[in-house]
Amino acid sequence: MTTPPLSGLRRANDPPLLILTSLAGGAKHGYALSKDIESFAGIVLSPGALYGAITRLEERGLIEALEGDERRRPYRLTSEGSHALVAALRELRRVTDVATSRLGIAGSVA
Repeated sequence: MTTPPLSGLRRANDPPLLILTSLAGGAKHGYALSKDIESFAGIVLSPGALYGAITRLEERGLIEALEGDERRRPYRLTSEGSHALVAALRELRRVTDVATSRLGIAGSVA
């Protein structure tokens, strides 16, 4: 049984979603991913969480490894990964829109 592309991409602090978001800006190796995620989300992923999520994303075809040197292996977003990220962001946007509407907040949440 295959895992649906959006499985595990439903929370804003979810490691797979954070990794896909980081890779949307270009290919990165693990350490660069970790630092980028920390800078834009304020979340520090443990090496286990980071590399576990990388493995799952790679197995699902959402990211792919590029040729690297001995110590660093960069990853990039695949076309399927890009589509999964867009779909996840649309789902998160729907939830955000409902919440802001119910709170009476005009415009987007900053």
